Amino acid sequence: MARPVTLFTGQWADLPLEELAKKAASWGFDGLEVACWGDHFEVNKALADPNYCKAKRDMLEKHGLEVFAISTHLVGQCVCDNIDARHKAILSPEMWGDGQPEGIKKRAAQSVIDTAKAAKKLGVKVVNGFTGSSIWHLLYSFPPASPEMIKAGYDDFAKRWTPILDAFKKEGIKFALEVHPTEIAFDIASAQRALEAVKGHESFGFNYDPSHLGYQGVDYVKFIRTFSERIFHAHMKDVWWGHGDGTVGVFGGHVDFGDPRRYWDFRSIGHGDINFEEIIVALNDVGYQGPLSIEWEDGRMDREHGAAEACAAIKKADFKPSQIAFDAAFEKK
Repeated sequence: MARPVTLFTGQWADLPLEELAKKAASWGFDGLEVACWGDHFEVNKALADPNYCKAKRDMLEKHGLEVFAISTHLVGQCVCDNIDARHKAILSPEMWGDGQPEGIKKRAAQSVIDTAKAAKKLGVKVVNGFTGSSIWHLLYSFPPASPEMIKAGYDDFAKRWTPILDAFKKEGIKFALEVHPTEIAFDIASAQRALEAVKGHESFGFNYDPSHLGYQGVDYVKFIRTFSERIFHAHMKDVWWGHGDGTVGVFGGHVDFGDPRRYWDFRSIGHGDINFEEIIVALNDVGYQGPLSIEWEDGRMDREHGAAEACAAIKKADFKPSQIAFDAAFEKK
């Protein structure tokens, strides 16, 4: 095995972390990528209680698990988004406050900064998450969106996230944006523009996840090679596309995940169209040695069965890069 295989706890936040840790260990995982919601990792407690982070690590170690990253997707989403009623469902009452958008964005930004401080206390180097986007609603340009409107969105991202990234740099922590529809970066071109917007900030990179790229028609292996030095973390998740009944397109048709009409849907590892061997080769080529974190999402499969199966599948797919040229033995001595 070349890399540790971890389980992202975000989709399991209904379970106490220790209960999930026990299960994950039995399924063969080497560690957890811990979500900052539920009781899994509470940033405020991590900062206030000097024993909190040690207790979390001790509990994980008791089950033979490590932690390499924590994730702040829900709060991060609210830093740049156009706030509406949907966001109330993913925020704590304290974060939502009086519901005024600018106040929510500022509290969310401070919470992301606090997450970097908590990550340092926990002893991890990467915080994964979302950024949100003030221009996602302009994706399909009619009425036409002017270049100035799009530029304003990237300027807003830079204005709100550069101070956050500066705080991350101070703490020695990297922020890994999960490139994803609804974020400021959702494909290769928009990821390049986001990186340019923050002037190549050394604390800004990506949480690679092929499942958000493949169904869009984005070359998910090229993404790795394009951003070889900015892949700070990697999610392993499968997706299939082109399997619907022809009534729903790539935008989803306002139908739920699991609906058989969908053009695309997330699948457990090995049940979709992602070529994980190509991904492993590319990750080896660019020197990525971080964890491979299973983000398990498959509405058609029992999640405990799926998590165990996905862990085994990725461990089987992963391999160490060669340390010698395969034809070196042919040389005459």
